[in-house]
Amino acid sequence: MEASELYKSYETDFLLAQSEIEQKLESISTLERDARTSAVKAVERTIGEAYEILDQLSVEIQNIPSSSRAPLSANLRQYRQSIQSAKKQLANVEQAGARNELFGDRSAGGDGDIALDQRQQLLSGQESLDRSSQRIRDSQRLANETESIGANILTDLRGQREQIQNSRNTLLEADGYVDKSIRTLRSMTRRMAMNKVLTYLIIAVLVILILLVLASKFW
Repeated sequence: MEASELYKSYETDFLLAQSEIEQKLESISTLERDARTSAVKAVERTIGEAYEILDQLSVEIQNIPSSSRAPLSANLRQYRQSIQSAKKQLANVEQAGARNELFGDRSAGGDGDIALDQRQQLLSGQESLDRSSQRIRDSQRLANETESIGANILTDLRGQREQIQNSRNTLLEADGYVDKSIRTLRSMTRRMAMNKVLTYLIIAVLVILILLVLASKFW
């Protein structure tokens, strides 16, 4: 069974976030102090979003049959490792920037750089908001599907309960019929025994009468 459409959607969101992180990390060291600070914050936000997406992927994997989980779980581990690596790289960039500032190796950024960074930050924030909104919609859809499945399960359980109750009533009726049959058989057995005794008595009387008739001929 292939990955679900929801899983693929989350995976696409993650790959976009991962690409955005890598691009910003490549250029962040060339920025001036203020622009670098804003870029670091933007990368931190994107890393946080990436972790949220990974959590969604982890949840979605649990809804996939166990026979198909192994490759997806392996991909998930690689994704986590890549984000952890990016997080460490970002920390190194921050430390390097702090060292440069400590030793005075810095220069004032131009207004153009600040304006460009603000624009990039706004665009990044909008993209982040769009992705978060999409994940919320996907989560809501998943919740609705889960609720629908739960309602169907409850309906099936009620139907099974009625079937069990009907089967129980049928068994009780059958048990009553068995009791009646046993009583009828016992009554028939007693009647057969009485009829057998009466038959023996009639035969005995007939034998006695025959003997009396024969005896009367000789007297």
